[in-house]
Amino acid sequence: MQKISIEALARQQIAAALEAESGRAADTVFGGHEKVLRQTVMAFKAGTQLSEHQNPGEATVFVLRGCVRLRSGEESWQGKTGDLLIVPDRLHSLEAEEDSAILMTVAKLRT
Repeated sequence: MQKISIEALARQQIAAALEAESGRAADTVFGGHEKVLRQTVMAFKAGTQLSEHQNPGEATVFVLRGCVRLRSGEESWQGKTGDLLIVPDRLHSLEAEEDSAILMTVAKLRT
């Protein structure tokens, strides 16, 4: 068994994002590209975004700190600390409205 403090990791990743030229930082805490399930703590400086992309499977965004906006087409959803956003199965993007950290969970579809 392994125990990870997601709260501590969120703090670390926000600090890293604020220092990074890209304004982003991430650390995969479970799974990976070779697994079906992957959980990643991602942090963003305010105004930073993940450009529009497609899901590799089912995905959720749990907002650990801050405020983000998930967009898909004409629709958008704001997520604040403690909110869980279900990522639509279509093109979408994510923008940090303030310095933020999220837990992204993705379950890839098997082909």
